[in-house]
Amino acid sequence: MQTYKPEGQLILAPSNQAILSSSNALHEAFLTGETVEARALLCDKNHDLRVDLGCMYGIIPHDEGAVGISDGSVRDIALISRVNKPVMFHILGFRRDSNDREYAILSRRSVQQDCIDNYVSKLRPGDVVEAKVAHMESFGVFLDIGAGINGLLPIDSISVSRIPHPSVRFHIGQMIKVVVRSVDDLGRITFSHKELLGTWEQNAGEFSPGETVPGIVRSIESYGIFVELTPNLAGLAEYSEGITAGCHAGVYIKSMLPERMKIKLIIVDAFEAEYPNPPIKYYTESDHIDHWVYSPVECSKVIESTF
Repeated sequence: MQTYKPEGQLILAPSNQAILSSSNALHEAFLTGETVEARALLCDKNHDLRVDLGCMYGIIPHDEGAVGISDGSVRDIALISRVNKPVMFHILGFRRDSNDREYAILSRRSVQQDCIDNYVSKLRPGDVVEAKVAHMESFGVFLDIGAGINGLLPIDSISVSRIPHPSVRFHIGQMIKVVVRSVDDLGRITFSHKELLGTWEQNAGEFSPGETVPGIVRSIESYGIFVELTPNLAGLAEYSEGITAGCHAGVYIKSMLPERMKIKLIIVDAFEAEYPNPPIKYYTESDHIDHWVYSPVECSKVIESTF
């Protein structure tokens, strides 16, 4: 299956820089239909994008700004938000302005349509793909899977351990792996992420009773405090005053009970800190998943995903 890079991944490539280095190279890219990437400088009152091509400027007309712009299924904010960011495009031709300067007519929509036809339309539930974090909201993450085509990763599909906001897991521009959850008739894609972060047993295998390890307090309940040990593993400590969700902690592992999928903890210390997110650990190299079971075999409660 042909894949397409997310926007921002091509702009610094030597081959792309070579195209932007001269008018002749841009004309050659026009003839060959090459995909090019450059920075959008502004969006004018007609919502046409002006693009910096180095040796000249380019214009992406409003209707060529994205798939769905012409029929209104994609709002103009999709164009406005590209200002000062890289955009991918095909060169449709060249013109001269009122000052007799040559400029290029570009189409971002054309690259996106190619991506849909040759990549997105071939995706199936369970496919594991790479994507770039493009935008975050409280309800989830919008991921660029190629040429600015976005899909949604809902917050409850990011990890087994519940989080208050996607920003505690990811940062804008980060490349991550995700599983295709669904593709609807309109081509809208929904992803999941937690299935790539390991089962309860795989995560629990990183720890042993008697160890004191780092954790993050995720929620405070009347019956105890949930502390995240990894994105797919949390344990429960006794309730204690003065501890707030989001703080870091040192926790003593009292016991691990796979038959109940429980880890009992004792909080040694809890404190506020600003630590960077550790690298994401993926537990599969497969490019497709049909079925995933999080819970241990001996546990009566079954947590699973079927694609």
